[in-house]
Amino acid sequence: MLTDPAATSAATPTPEPARTRARALWARPGVRLGALGAVVLLLTVVYLLTDVPGSLAFALEIRSRTVAAVLVVATAVGVSTVVFHTITQNRILTPSIMGFDAFYVLISTVLVFVSGSAAFLAADELTLWLVQIAVMVGFSVLLFTWLFGGRRRSIHLMLLVGIVLGTFFRAFTEWMQRMLDPLDFQVLSDAMFASLTRPDETLLVLTAVLVALSCAAVVPLVRTLDVLTLGEPAAVGLGVDHRRVVMLLFTSVSVMIAASTALVGPILFFGLIVANLAYSYAGSFRHAWTLPTAVLLGVLCLLGGQLVLERLLGYGGTLSTVIDFAGGLFFLHLVLRKGAR
Repeated sequence: MLTDPAATSAATPTPEPARTRARALWARPGVRLGALGAVVLLLTVVYLLTDVPGSLAFALEIRSRTVAAVLVVATAVGVSTVVFHTITQNRILTPSIMGFDAFYVLISTVLVFVSGSAAFLAADELTLWLVQIAVMVGFSVLLFTWLFGGRRRSIHLMLLVGIVLGTFFRAFTEWMQRMLDPLDFQVLSDAMFASLTRPDETLLVLTAVLVALSCAAVVPLVRTLDVLTLGEPAAVGLGVDHRRVVMLLFTSVSVMIAASTALVGPILFFGLIVANLAYSYAGSFRHAWTLPTAVLLGVLCLLGGQLVLERLLGYGGTLSTVIDFAGGLFFLHLVLRKGAR
């Protein structure tokens, strides 16, 4: 019995090209997240084990503390920024840009202005950390309660108030700094640069606990965050208690930002960078993928930058300065791109 070769070839499926299969595999968010996690793990091993000048045990003790601080800060800033973007329906503004970092600088400036640099340096670190967090969280919660409590207010009003307050904080801070003694100003300037190296162990543990508790409050609301991306009317129509959820999320954001900033200092544009990179890299708009992607990208940026700063530049600069410079250019790019649209 003879068979038609054309019919046989039509019945046999053509093998899918390897490149097409690879693209389809890479398009999966889980594969992208796993690859990013592998890169972060490799970078962590390189940071911990390479270029050890003396005792490996001593180097691991110091460097592991830096890695822990990087993980805590990346988690706090990455999660809080993505959540903040979802609530405000705006991917350009962040808590830091709206004045949280400026308020932290204002608090420290007031402490130095009132008590002097000697008392500021002699103050107990735990007490100072608690005061900074309490003031920052209290202020932000009061602000959000005013904006979302009682009658409903526009989310754009909240953004406008935040920008105005941030401008006021920076102006008032600059006025007080001009009146400081040069020595007091030098001490304050040194304290304002973000540092991830050798953080206080007690403060690091307490910050990690606060960040973990805040993340625990966000995790059950991951699917609700997906609904919030549709906007307030749609979320309310789908059964979301918008005001209660937004207040809970804003409180969690405030705690994470306050705790991480009080631990290592302000990094103005860091959240803007990692959040927007996460949206592009994750391959999905679901928060189950964008949140961990933002955290891993934050670790990659901070730990990679710290590695270059220590091993290649010999501490010839500060990581926060580089991030703020790059983030400022990125912020202008986003603003101009949005304006063009």
